[in-house]
Amino acid sequence: MLRLKKFRLTFIVLLIASLALLMSGCSTQPAEQSANQPVKFKIGHCTWVGYGPLYIAQEKGFFAKYNIEPEMVIIEDESQYAAALAANQIQALGNVVDRDVIHYASGVDAKFVCAMDQSYGGDGIIASGEIKSVKDLEGKTVGLDKASTSYFFFLAVLNKYGVDESKVDIQEMTSGDAGAAFVAGKLDAAVTWEPWLTKASQREGGHVLISSRDFPGYIVDVISVRQDFIDEHPDAVLGLVKAWNEAVDYYKENPEEGNRIMAQALSLSEEEIADMAKGVQFMGTEENARFFDASQSENTIYYITELASQFWTEKGVLKEKVDPMEIVVPRFVEEASGK
Repeated sequence: MLRLKKFRLTFIVLLIASLALLMSGCSTQPAEQSANQPVKFKIGHCTWVGYGPLYIAQEKGFFAKYNIEPEMVIIEDESQYAAALAANQIQALGNVVDRDVIHYASGVDAKFVCAMDQSYGGDGIIASGEIKSVKDLEGKTVGLDKASTSYFFFLAVLNKYGVDESKVDIQEMTSGDAGAAFVAGKLDAAVTWEPWLTKASQREGGHVLISSRDFPGYIVDVISVRQDFIDEHPDAVLGLVKAWNEAVDYYKENPEEGNRIMAQALSLSEEEIADMAKGVQFMGTEENARFFDASQSENTIYYITELASQFWTEKGVLKEKVDPMEIVVPRFVEEASGK
């Protein structure tokens, strides 16, 4: 009887041990498979050529190379960006620096991890023939969108040339409507972008007064990523930065194929994409390394973030300035560039 009890006890112990081992083996297998699966996340952006290399990275396999699978989500309404990030509907966003500073100050904890492009002639102020200088804008009607980076650009121009905003008659409208209204002769000037800069000459005397080529580094698109995603998936964020850089480098070597890929993805013609691309400078490995270099005094992510923060604070949009060191995360650019 004692032997039987011992046998039963031994059998039960072995059975429990076997089940534990089996369950342990079953539980680790999915974890190992999960670790090998690409990290999926969503990147929001509007229809703009500056974000086009995301699709080059997708088609040429640069995302897959770094085991990530981002889904690009086109959001045309800029007012929806902050809400989408805050609600975790998207984990990353392609957008201009000055608007993202506003989002961050409003409580959206998303950080700058990489620069995408800078406007280099693609944005500007178009004016009638009688307006020869920025000073001549005083007393004139200027159409612009105060909810877009056009307003920030306009303030930067006025500030440089010593013109008080209160002396300009600003008419609020979208940048596209401003361009159309100017060509139709309904405004003295407009702050807009292509194709309206080119179309300015359709109006007699119409010309480009100032363009972003005269203010390099002021209109810069960056990739912002939610802080919790950075914390949970730092390798994925690094892969995103590396894939972006490689896509830009690929475009520089293969512009025609790059234009084809971007045109198809953004539902634009290759001619439209090529024309739009003339007004931007894509920022790859070398450009990002310089732009995120804190030792430089101007034309850096820190400088433009500080400038935007100062402007929006002065305008009452921000209650207090945003510290560039809080919102800029340089380590991914540094590692991607081999620093």
